[in-house]
Amino acid sequence: MAPRKKNPWTSTSEILLWILFVALLFPAAFAGYAVGHYTSLGKPPETVTETVTNGSTETQPTTTTGMTTTTSSDGGVAAGKDVFDSSGCASCHTFSPAGASGTLGPDLDSAPARDAAADGNMALDAFIKESIVDPSAYVASGYSDIMTKTFGQTLTAKQIDDLVAFVLSGTQH
Repeated sequence: MAPRKKNPWTSTSEILLWILFVALLFPAAFAGYAVGHYTSLGKPPETVTETVTNGSTETQPTTTTGMTTTTSSDGGVAAGKDVFDSSGCASCHTFSPAGASGTLGPDLDSAPARDAAADGNMALDAFIKESIVDPSAYVASGYSDIMTKTFGQTLTAKQIDDLVAFVLSGTQH
């Protein structure tokens, strides 16, 4: 009797590997779909209700819908203007509160709100901070990734908070 020839196309171990691959692929694909489908991307922001105290015992509820635009309590607008001026931001960005008219970078009077929305409805203050400390995370449409990448290391946390407060104070929401 002649020895039995093996089928060159399949083997038991190869079939088991394919079954394992498919068994792992489907849960991973489903998880990716679920995360992408059920995140807040593309959905309008939730309505947030805050209670504001007006220096007396009376409180007033306020409701806002849209991007969060709160500033850090330690961020000073005046100090942020000084950081803006001393860091050379005016040489690249147009920003009316600073009297700046640079054209190499996005116009800070209007671009941050638009770009934060384009970057997954990111909170405006968080978007501005990320744009300072990690400018490559989101590059505005029509611009190159040329912003200095060292501000996250050369500026203190307080200076960054102040700069965020300054840009936030003059940005059209």
